[in-house]
Amino acid sequence: MKINRALISVSDKTFIIPLAFLLQKNGVEIISTGGTKKHLQKAGINVVDISSVTGNPEAFGGRMKTLSFEVESALLFDRGRDKDEAEKLGIKPIDLVVCNLYPFEEVAKKGAHFDELIENIDIGGPTMIRSAAKNFKYVTVLTSPDDYPSFMEEFKNNQGSVSYEFRKKMMVKAFNHTADYDSVIAQTMDQETGTLSKRLHFTDGKNLRYGENGHQQAVFYRLKDAGHSLHGIEILHGKQLSYNNILDVTGALYSVREMQSPACAVVKHSNPCGLAEGENLRQVLEKAWQGDPVSAFGSIIAFNRKVDKSIVEFFRLDAKDKSQRKFIEIIVAPGYEQDALEYLKHHKNLRILVYNPADLPVTPDYRFVPGGLLEQTPDDKLYEKLETVSGDFSQISQELIDFGLKAVKNIKSNAIAIVGEKKGYRYLMGMGAGQPNRLVATKLAIEKAREFLKMEWENHKNKDWNTFYNREISRALLISDAFFPFPDNVELAAGNGIKYIVQPGGSIRDKQVIESAKELNINMLFTGIRHFKH
Repeated sequence: MKINRALISVSDKTFIIPLAFLLQKNGVEIISTGGTKKHLQKAGINVVDISSVTGNPEAFGGRMKTLSFEVESALLFDRGRDKDEAEKLGIKPIDLVVCNLYPFEEVAKKGAHFDELIENIDIGGPTMIRSAAKNFKYVTVLTSPDDYPSFMEEFKNNQGSVSYEFRKKMMVKAFNHTADYDSVIAQTMDQETGTLSKRLHFTDGKNLRYGENGHQQAVFYRLKDAGHSLHGIEILHGKQLSYNNILDVTGALYSVREMQSPACAVVKHSNPCGLAEGENLRQVLEKAWQGDPVSAFGSIIAFNRKVDKSIVEFFRLDAKDKSQRKFIEIIVAPGYEQDALEYLKHHKNLRILVYNPADLPVTPDYRFVPGGLLEQTPDDKLYEKLETVSGDFSQISQELIDFGLKAVKNIKSNAIAIVGEKKGYRYLMGMGAGQPNRLVATKLAIEKAREFLKMEWENHKNKDWNTFYNREISRALLISDAFFPFPDNVELAAGNGIKYIVQPGGSIRDKQVIESAKELNINMLFTGIRHFKH
C-alpha cells in the first residue's frame, strides 16, 4: 500500500524528525496536532493542522483533537468495499498513523497527584491506534520509535509503499501497546482506590522440549520490559532446553549470584548439592563436586566467572575409558574461552549456556496456584543480627557465616547446610533439603558431610579416620534455614562432632534449645532472619 497521507501525534518525539523528513521528501501529506505540529514545523517540515481535517478546533485544553467522524473514517473505511461511500462523504484516506500515548506510566512512577494522572489518560491516541490497527490491511500504524528504522527501510525499498507483512506486524504491536497502556491505568486506579491488582504481560513464547515430565508440553515466555530475562539465555551447543532444565539453571545461577569470589554450584532438582567459592576456579569446581559426587551425575553446573579449558578438563570428557567421564546435563557461565568451548563439545548432548549470574534481575517472586497468584518481595537479606547465644564464634570467619547463609537460602526447606573453610576456600560439605522433618534434614546433612570428609581423608590419610573427622567436623558450621523447635537437632549435631550452629532463633523453646547448646558445648549464633524456600 502506497502511503500518501500520514497523521503524526506523538508524546515521545524521539527520531520523529528524520521520519517526517523522509515522508515529506516523498510527497506524503503530513497531518499533526498540538505540540507535535509545533515540533515538526520548527524543524522546517510542512504540516497540515488536524482542525482542517476534522472541521473543528482543538478544544478543552487539548482533550479534543483527533476524535472525530472524519479522522476515524479516514482510518477505518475499507478501501475496496467502501470507496464510493467514502468519496460521497468527502472522506480522504489516511494511510499512516504515527502515535504514542500520553506518558501515564512515567507520570505515575513520579508519584503524581490524582488530577495529573487523570489528565495523562490518552483517549484520542488509543482510538486512532486501534482504528489503524483494525484496518491494517490498508493502514500502517507505528507506536514506538524503535520501529521507525525498519519502517523507513521498507518505505525506501518499496518506493513509498509498505508490505502487508510489515503492516500486520505493526498491527500486533499496536494492540499490545494499547492493552499495556490500559492495563497500567487500570492497575493505578485500583491502587488509588485501595484495591490490590496485578496485570502481567508475557511475550515471545517458545516451546520447550517437554514439561516437568515427558508427556507434558511446556512453553517459556518472557516478561515484557524485563531488563534481563533468563528467556534470553544463549545456547552455544546441545539440545533444546526442557521445563526442568530452566528451573535447575535458575537454581544454579541463584546459588552463585551473591558470591563475591569465583564460585561454582552443582545443582540437582533445583538444590545445590555442591557449592564452593575461592580464588582458583578449578579448585572451586573440585570442592563443589566433592559435596556430593553421586548426586552430581547428570547435574547442572553454574559458574560466576568466565571458564577456560583448564577448568572444564576436570570433567574428562575426552577420556578413552568412558566410565571416567563425568556426565553433566548443562553448564552455564558468563563466558568461555574458545579452547574450553571446543573441549566441552566433546559431549555432543551437553547444553552449553551463556548467562552472567550477576544479570539475574532482583524482582518480586511470583507463584501461580489454582485460580490465583502469590507475590512476595525477594529473599535478599542474609541476617538481621549476629547474636552469639552460646559459646564463642571468634574462630569462625564472617566470610564462612555469609557463605553458609547464602547456601542454605538456596536449598529447599526444611534445609540444613554444613559448610567448611580451608586455605581461603569455602565449600558445602553436606546438606539436607526439602524434608518435612528438620531432624531428618540434619541427619542427611551430617551423613553427606561425613562422606565429604571421607574423600578428603582418603586423599591424604596422614591421620587415623576418627582423629581426622573429629578435627574437621569441629571446625565446620551447621546452618539451619529456620529455628530449631526442639533441642533434638542440637543433640544430634553434638553427637556427631558439630561445634558451631547458626540459626535464626524465634522459637518459643529458644531458651530450652540454648540451654541444651551450653550443656553440650555447642557454640550457637542467632541471625533473626528465616530463609524458608518452598
